[in-house]
Amino acid sequence: MGIVTSDTSQPPSGGHPYDRLLPGTVLDALDGAGYITDGRLLALNSYENRVYQVGIEGGAPVVAKFYRPGRWSRAAILEEHAFAAELDQHELPVIAPLADASGTSLLEHAGFLFAVYPRQGGRAPELDRPEHLAQLGRLLGRLHGIGASRRFRHRPALTLQDFGHDAVAFLLAHEFVPPELRPAYESVTAHLLAKLEALFARTADLATLRLHGDCHPGNILWRDGPHFVDLDDARSGPAVQDLWMLLSGPRADMESQLAVLLEGYTQFRDFDPRELQLIEGLRSLRMLHHSAWLARRWDDPAFPPSFPWFRLPRYWEDQILALREQLALLDEPPLAWI
Repeated sequence: MGIVTSDTSQPPSGGHPYDRLLPGTVLDALDGAGYITDGRLLALNSYENRVYQVGIEGGAPVVAKFYRPGRWSRAAILEEHAFAAELDQHELPVIAPLADASGTSLLEHAGFLFAVYPRQGGRAPELDRPEHLAQLGRLLGRLHGIGASRRFRHRPALTLQDFGHDAVAFLLAHEFVPPELRPAYESVTAHLLAKLEALFARTADLATLRLHGDCHPGNILWRDGPHFVDLDDARSGPAVQDLWMLLSGPRADMESQLAVLLEGYTQFRDFDPRELQLIEGLRSLRMLHHSAWLARRWDDPAFPPSFPWFRLPRYWEDQILALREQLALLDEPPLAWI
C-alpha cells in the first residue's frame, strides 16, 4: 500500500491524536534525535501537520514537522523526502529535511512521525514583478525536468475521483451542507463534475510528472531569490498544476503573467499548450477539495476556532455561487499563451 488516508471515512469521535503532542513531547522528540534544544518553542502557521520552530543550544533554530497521523504511509513520506533531496542535489532551492548520521530523515517519537528542517526566512514572492515570475518559471522548468525523470511509486496522482467525486460525496454524506442549500449544492456539483469528466476525458493523453503539488505563493519564500517549501502535497499530475496558482486577476492580466512565466519555464523544459485548457478544471477541483479538507479535519480541535465560518450558511451560499461561476468559465476558451 502506498498511501494511508482516512480522508473518505467519517471523522473519528473522541480525542484527537494531536492532543498528545504537547510542548514537552516536541522537545523530547528533538532531544532524542540528537538536537540539544534550549526550551524555546514557537508553533508555526500550519493546520494539516503540526510545525514548530525549535531553539537549539548554541546554534540556529530548526523547524520540526510532525506529520498528521494516518494521512501518509511511511513509504509515501520517505518518497516526499527523496524527491526533495533529489531536487536539492540538482541545486534547486528547495528546503529538504535534514538527515542524521545514518542518512535517516524520517524520525519517530511517541507514535508521531516527524522530520527536521533548516529554518528558512523569507517573504512571499511579488508576483506583480515580471522578474519574479520569470525566475519562478525557470525554476519550475528545472523542477519539472527532474520530476519527469522518474515516477512516484507510493504517492497518489491528482485525480477527478479523489479531488472531485470523493470530496462532494464526503460533504453530502456527512451533512456539512446546510439542508436548505443542499439541493442547490447537489445540482451545481453534479453539473460541474459532468463537465470535468468530459474535460479530463479529452485530455487523458497529456503527460504527467512528479509535482510540487501545492505551488501557491504561500509555499514560496523569497530571500535573495525563491525557495520552495512544503512538499507535503507532492503528487503526480500535469505540469500546469504547479503553474496556474501563480496567476491572478482579470483574464488579460493572467495571460500576461502566463507569458512571462512560460518564457522562463521553456528555457529549461517544453510546455504543452494543450494543458492550458485544464486550468479552470484544476481550479474547480481545488475548490471542491478544500471544502472537503475542512470537513475531514473538523474533529481536529484546531479547526473549528480557526475556520468558524465553515459551518455557516453564508460560506455555502458563496461556494454555490463560485462553483456556478466555474461552470461558466469552463465553457470559455483557455488562456492564450501570448
